[in-house]
Amino acid sequence: MNFSIAEMKETFQKLYHTEADLPVYFAPGRVNLIGEHTDYNGGHVFPCALTLGTYGMILPREDRVLRFYSMNFSRAGVIESSLDDLTPSDQAGWTNYPKGVMWTFAKRGCPIPKGADILIYGDIPAGSGLSSSASLEVLTGLMLRETFGFDFTNQDLALIGQYSENNFNGCNCGIMDQFASAMGKKDCAIFLDTNTLNYEYAPVKLEDAKIVITNSNVKHSLVGSAYNDRRNECETALKDLQKVADIASLGDLTEEQFEKLKIHIVDPICQRRAKHAVYENQRTIQAVKALKENRIDEFGKLMNASHISLRDDYEVSCKETDILAELAWTIPGVIGSRITGGGFGGCTVSIVKNDAVDTFIDTIKPAYKKQTGIDADFYIVDIGDGARKL
Repeated sequence: MNFSIAEMKETFQKLYHTEADLPVYFAPGRVNLIGEHTDYNGGHVFPCALTLGTYGMILPREDRVLRFYSMNFSRAGVIESSLDDLTPSDQAGWTNYPKGVMWTFAKRGCPIPKGADILIYGDIPAGSGLSSSASLEVLTGLMLRETFGFDFTNQDLALIGQYSENNFNGCNCGIMDQFASAMGKKDCAIFLDTNTLNYEYAPVKLEDAKIVITNSNVKHSLVGSAYNDRRNECETALKDLQKVADIASLGDLTEEQFEKLKIHIVDPICQRRAKHAVYENQRTIQAVKALKENRIDEFGKLMNASHISLRDDYEVSCKETDILAELAWTIPGVIGSRITGGGFGGCTVSIVKNDAVDTFIDTIKPAYKKQTGIDADFYIVDIGDGARKL
């Protein structure tokens, strides 16, 4: 559907029988240019906020009732809940994300004082790995802060979103997605040290190139299984290394240090997972340096190496995203291409020279369809600001 704020306001007024002219809030999705699965390993990440994201409106009530409506899932109608029942459930569906944030506010000593009517619309493709869930969490935090006057910074909102996803929704994600959504800046990526939360904005000046996201249209669901397995495997490797080295996280090691110490990681699978975490962190540091020095070709090579590591050492890629990356690597004018996000489907991110964008799409679309039977979608994206009132 084509989005308009006017239509959103009109839907809210009709649905909730109000004439109030309410503000609209927005929190973006993100794409990570490099630095994947490093954010829970004490490493660096390099995401940017997109102009795609989640929009929301909220009107406080005089009781404890919560009413949620998504214009994306209009068939589900209004989903009712209560502030007295902030517990996750399968029946609650997508509303588990905003409810998790409300639950976390209460945990932080800021219980939500009264119920609310909430309307949501998102233009991030679901299951694409562009962080629709983090975007919804940050958006909820922003709406609650602005409506009820809580004293939280945008960085607080990122940490609240992560805590709620970890502890309410059961996905043991790192901080990257929520941080990028809350703290994004137009035309910049965020070079974030996830160990310390020190960050800097690095301008992404692609004078002759575009960021193209290719959606494999293979849906991923990370809650529970494979994502948490990877995290556990890294923690096991870290414990083995801590017996012989004074380190707080895998992100503390250089490649050379890792190669000397890796023999102490007992399980060969855990050793491969740790290798990815260490090497990917160093790749990210090198990539940001290359970008600052305008060595965009070097940045692209590091993106390609990142994909290979995610495919072989971390094993979070899948046949479809491998096909997308490998097709991209053969096209002249493609600077770099890799899977982005948690993995097991989702999207690739590519940096493509302007005069090669049409060729990129015209080459990959039919070849991918022929090999997989699936239609890929393409988004030429702009880097936008973080969560805000529109």
